[in-house]
Amino acid sequence: QLIKKPWVSRQSKLLISSNTPQSSLKMAPAKVMVTGAGGRTGGLVVKRLLTRPSVFEPIATVRSDASKSGLASKLGLQESSIRVVDISQPPEALRPALVQAMQGVSALVIATSAVPEMLPKPEGAPPGPPSFKWKADQTPEQVDWLGQAAQVDAAREAGVDHVVLVSSMGGTNPAHPLNNIAGGKILQWKRKAEQYLMASGLKYTIIHPGGLLDEAGGARQLLVGVDDTLTQGANRSVPREDVAEVCVQALLCGSYANRSFDLASMPPGEGAVTTDFEALLAAIAGKDCDYKLNDCAAWK
Repeated sequence: QLIKKPWVSRQSKLLISSNTPQSSLKMAPAKVMVTGAGGRTGGLVVKRLLTRPSVFEPIATVRSDASKSGLASKLGLQESSIRVVDISQPPEALRPALVQAMQGVSALVIATSAVPEMLPKPEGAPPGPPSFKWKADQTPEQVDWLGQAAQVDAAREAGVDHVVLVSSMGGTNPAHPLNNIAGGKILQWKRKAEQYLMASGLKYTIIHPGGLLDEAGGARQLLVGVDDTLTQGANRSVPREDVAEVCVQALLCGSYANRSFDLASMPPGEGAVTTDFEALLAAIAGKDCDYKLNDCAAWK
C-alpha cells in the first residue's frame, strides 16, 4: 500500500512497489512548473518549493535563453531546471511549446500576469493621477486570458495533475478601478481564465490575493474569504511570501483541490500567525467563489 502523504505525484506513485518494505520506500520529488517565475510572486513560489526538496522539484520558465543564467542565480536553481517558453507568443505557437516544457511535470503554478508601464508626465502637465500603457504583446487579454488558457490546455494535454492559479481579488466587480488601467480590463480577463480552468476538468486551486506586499511572510494571521467580502474590511493586503506559501500548501493539503478563494492578512502583531493551513481554509466552511457574480465565461 502507498504511504499516506499529503500530496503524492503520479510519477512518484509509479516508483512504489506494493512488495517494497515501507522503511525503504523512496519517492521522487514531484516536478512543479512555475510560470511567471521571473516575477516577484512566481519567484517566491519557486523558493518556497525549494525548501521542500524531498517533496518538490521546481521547474521555472523564462522567455529566452538569455534570461536563464540570471534567473538561476536569482532563485538558486540549476539551469537544467529552467525551461524556455515565451508566454507572450501567439496561442497557436505557445501551446505546443508549453506541452513540450511540461513533460514529466505533475503540477503547474500559474503566476503570469500582465504588468502596466507608467507613462512619464509631460513637462508642465497639471497634477493628476498617472497614466499607464501595456507593453506590446503583453496586454491583459494576451497574457491573463489567452496565455493562461494556453497553459491550461497544455497542462491537460501533458497530463498535469493539479493547476494552481494566482489571480486577484476584485473580480466580482466589472467596474473595479483596476479594469480602467489603460483600458486593459485586467480583472475581467483574469476571471475569464479562472472559469476556463474550472471547466477544463483539471484539478485546480484559484487564489485571489488582495494588495500584494513586499514584506516577510510567515509573520501574520492570514484571512480567507469569497466573493470579495474581504475588500469591505480593513485588512485587504497580504505579503507575496505568504501567497507563495499558500500556493505550495495548495499542493500539500487535499482540502485545497477544486477550490477558489480570496486571501488577505492581518497586520503583524495582530491575531495568531497562521501555521495550520488546513484550518485556514476551514474558516470558509466549504464555500467557494460564486462565478455567477460577474460571469466572464462568455465575456470578450
